[in-house]
Amino acid sequence: MFTIRIAILSDLPGIVATYNQAIAARNATADTVPFTVEQRLDWFHAHTPEAYPIYVYEQDGQVLGWLSVSPYRGRPALVRTAEVSYYVDYAHHGRGIGSALMAHALEDVSRLGKKVYLAILLEWNTGSIRLLEKFGFEQWGYLPEVAEFDGRLCGQFYYGKKFS
Repeated sequence: MFTIRIAILSDLPGIVATYNQAIAARNATADTVPFTVEQRLDWFHAHTPEAYPIYVYEQDGQVLGWLSVSPYRGRPALVRTAEVSYYVDYAHHGRGIGSALMAHALEDVSRLGKKVYLAILLEWNTGSIRLLEKFGFEQWGYLPEVAEFDGRLCGQFYYGKKFS
C-alpha cells in the first residue's frame, strides 16, 4: 500500500537520492552535478505546504517518487502560475507512481490558488511528455538546443495546463 503526502524534512534524503538518479541519467533534468542533502535544505524549506508543496509517494516507509510545486520565476505577476517537477526512483519506473503523484497534485491545485501549471522538460524525456499529455497538459513552447550534455545538444519543451 502506498501513501501520497506532503514531504517532511526526514524525506529529504530520499528526495535527493531520486533526483541524483535523474542527474546521473542525463535525461530528465538540466542539472549535471549531484546534490547533497545539505545543499537542498533551502530549496526544501522554500516549499511550504500552503503555497508550494512537495508531495512524496511513500511505500513501506520508502520515498519512491516526489512532485514539487514551485514558484515560476518568482515575480509578483506570475504568482498564479507554478512549475511542477516530478521524479520517480529509477528502480520503480513504469509502475504508475508519476501518474499517482500528478493526479494528487492536480486534485490539490484549487487549494493552492494556482491557475496555471507549467512543466519544463528536456525534449528527449518522452516518458514525461506522455505523462503530461495524459493529464491534459499541452505543449506551449519549445527552446531548441538550449541544453548541452557531454557535447550533445538538447531542446526544452514547455508544457502547460490552465485551471478555472
